[in-house]
Amino acid sequence: MTKKPLTSRRIYAGMTAAQAEAAHHQHQQVLKVLTGLLMGMFVGNLTGTIVGNALPVIVAEIGGTQQQYTWIVTSTILASTAATPIFGKLADLYDKKKLLIASMLIFVAGSFLAGLSTSAGMLIALRVLQGVGMGANMVLTQIIIASIIPPRQRGRYNGYMGAVIAVATVAGPLIGGLIVDTPWLGWRWTFWIVIPFMLAAMIVIIRSLVVPGTGRPGAKVDWAGAALIILSASLLLMWVSFANHEFAWVSWQSAAMVGGALVAAVAFVLVERRAGEPIVPLSILTNRTTSLAILASLAVGTALFGTNIFLGQYFQIGRGHTPTVAGMLGLPLVLGLLVSSTVAGRLVTASGTWKKYTVTGVALLALGMGLMGTVDATTSLALISLYLLIAGVGLGASMQNLVLAVQNTVSIGNVGAATSTVTFFRTLGGAIGIQVLGALYTVRVTALTREGFAAQGVDATGLDASTSSLDLSVLPAPLEQAVRDAYGNGIGIVFAVAAVFGVIGLVAAACMKGTALRSTWDVPERSERVIEETVAAEPQPAGTGETRVGAAPPPDKARRVGGRPAG
Repeated sequence: MTKKPLTSRRIYAGMTAAQAEAAHHQHQQVLKVLTGLLMGMFVGNLTGTIVGNALPVIVAEIGGTQQQYTWIVTSTILASTAATPIFGKLADLYDKKKLLIASMLIFVAGSFLAGLSTSAGMLIALRVLQGVGMGANMVLTQIIIASIIPPRQRGRYNGYMGAVIAVATVAGPLIGGLIVDTPWLGWRWTFWIVIPFMLAAMIVIIRSLVVPGTGRPGAKVDWAGAALIILSASLLLMWVSFANHEFAWVSWQSAAMVGGALVAAVAFVLVERRAGEPIVPLSILTNRTTSLAILASLAVGTALFGTNIFLGQYFQIGRGHTPTVAGMLGLPLVLGLLVSSTVAGRLVTASGTWKKYTVTGVALLALGMGLMGTVDATTSLALISLYLLIAGVGLGASMQNLVLAVQNTVSIGNVGAATSTVTFFRTLGGAIGIQVLGALYTVRVTALTREGFAAQGVDATGLDASTSSLDLSVLPAPLEQAVRDAYGNGIGIVFAVAAVFGVIGLVAAACMKGTALRSTWDVPERSERVIEETVAAEPQPAGTGETRVGAAPPPDKARRVGGRPAG
């Protein structure tokens, strides 16, 4: 049977045979490199989802409370958030490959030690170490992909990234549920099981990855800026977490934390204005596309992290399902994410535009969260599946395309800072979202539990769900059912507030300027209008030269758009 020439494939339409052969070879090389990168990303996402579904069992066994429940998650996200801008900037200054390997080693160490935890406090502390490795790994993977693939083609590979995130989200709850439901394994293996996968990813990266450039000689890291942005974010998160429990919302402690966060934020801006190598260049923050993408990413982060965490509690405590079944009930969200991220990624590459897919995605996300806001302890599981499917489609179409939109506005020298900036605010939004939603959920569950106890003739005036044990087996059957009903009927407020964040994100995404994606690594010195015209006219989805994957683009092509010099 005669093999069809490359030119007969739709993806290489408009190319000569030689150009199609070069593009096909480059695609195969990129896929080889992506194997290790995406494996590391898979493990990072798996860590969040595998533990999230096992948390009700973990917290019950080590004697944790509802407040500690959220901090086991938040500590990791906070550490990941703090690591994001630091490693993003380090990637612009130093060897990206060595930084990625270092992040993987940190992650392995954190995962191993977290599995040895004997108390909730110890687990929270070790999850910080794990979070640093996870955050660094995630942002460095995106930066490296952006360094070796032009923006126009990145939509295609972002689809693969979205698919990996979806598979990890599918596998995580199921694996976590099976582990905690298997007596001879136990919850500690939810941390240890990811270690072999990360080590395998390290081997692939060491052997295959070649990244252009080794950094800037004599470059200095803006440690002052990094410390200030971490301080500001940490104070804000601690305030949201402890207010209304350890102290009142209106109190001197609240004033100190909020005031300290604002002072640190102002100081951060002043430091960044003077820094030679700012951790977050202010020119990136003031760019219209970036600032609006950050606002939209806050909504995406809140939905992405908050949904996974509180769905596990709802299905296990509120509906009485096992961790394994709870993981299966979350599959519609992941199915939507998997399909839409893959399809949207290919459509972005084919069209060279991103805005319509991003806006549609955020709109569907807000709709899905709004529908989930109507859920209670008796809602049909079929309806919940439909609502989660809609939200998942929205997440898949918007999440990576928001990062891509920002990467398209900067040169390769600043792609690390730009990528880490959006990722930082997305994870920060997720961390704040978890604490805000967790606080609202706790207040609602506390009120409903008191009502349920009162109906049983039990005085629960001093009851506070944030400090109550999640081990319900110690309660009499009627009181246990009252608590389960409270968790089931209280979940609606979590998603209703997430929907509000989604609407804000939709407005931000709609206001973004829909620029065309560049087909080169660097930013040409032409107007945006000319970029749109020349890129839109270019038919091929890949470079036509023999550029090696992982190598810098040829000098004569580095500043070209649509095959013509960028004047």
